[in-house]
Amino acid sequence: MNTATLTTVTTVPIPARTLSSALARACLAARTAADNKARDIVVLDMRACTPLFDYFVIATGTSRRQIHTLAEETDAALHAEGDTRIGIEGYEASKWVVQDYGDIVIHVFDPDTRDYYKLEELWADATKVDWEGEGD
Repeated sequence: MNTATLTTVTTVPIPARTLSSALARACLAARTAADNKARDIVVLDMRACTPLFDYFVIATGTSRRQIHTLAEETDAALHAEGDTRIGIEGYEASKWVVQDYGDIVIHVFDPDTRDYYKLEELWADATKVDWEGEGD
């Protein structure tokens, strides 16, 4: 005769990981872009300009390969902090790659496209953040 044995499994909840502040993550994205040789990196505090997001990170890559690397490496750095990318646009064309993290939006441009759209001028009311000294 076969008998079955019941065992009780106790599950232990894993505490939710708390994300760093939006400022710290924006500065992390900027530093990651700098580590990957991006040019003209700017972090804009958008909170006074729009309720849609808190920070823009804007950077320039000089080639398709570098633009892809900047997008991938910033995503990996933010993912390591527990952040999840909501969306990405422009990756295939590699002229302007936009990554949306909800409270942070990362823009990686080629030089001509950045000069054409001039986001820093469009959002001139936003405060520039000293990303090299912030968010550690």
